[in-house]
Formats: sequence, C-alpha cells, structure tokens
Amino acid sequence: MKYGYLRNVVTLHLSAERCIGCGRCAEVCPHRVFSMNEEKAQVDDRDRCMECGACAKNCPANAITVKAGVGCAAAVMKSWFTRSKPDYDCSCAEGCC
Repeated sequence: MKYGYLRNVVTLHLSAERCIGCGRCAEVCPHRVFSMNEEKAQVDDRDRCMECGACAKNCPANAITVKAGVGCAAAVMKSWFTRSKPDYDCSCAEGCC
C-alpha cells in the first residue's frame, strides 16, 4: 500500500554530502521513503513521509533532518490512539499542514 499526505509540506531533508551510505534510514522508515543508490541514501517520495523522526534519530552522520511530530501525520496518529476524529489544526506558527 502506498501512503501519501499533503503534497510538498513535509519537513524532511536529506543532505547527500553528509550521507555515509549506511542504509539505516531505509531500514527504519515505516513508509519506505528512502532507498539506497550507489552507496548513498536517496528520498524516493517525500510525500510518503509521516514525519515520525525514526530516520533522523538513527542517522549516525546527522544527514537527515525532520521536524518529528508536526503536520498531518501527527494528527492522524493521535486520532488512532485517542479514537477520535483527527484535528488538523493548521493554525500553528510554523504552518503545519
């Protein structure tokens, strides 16, 4: 199944210059946003990113940045845990979603 969120709003950034090609991001990403290409990670589809932060937390080279817990993914996950309707509060100062 291919997941997707709002287009072009994700905070995910991969620095190809810093990437050491360990592949941890591809291993831990639940939506398979990353793949390996010639010993470097690459982002296949940024819009699949749910901003969980697993990639950034597991990157030993600090080549990945993402504001974990922002945007629509956080609202959807919170609704699952609280069994309530998602609250897409887009009024935050950083422009969530």
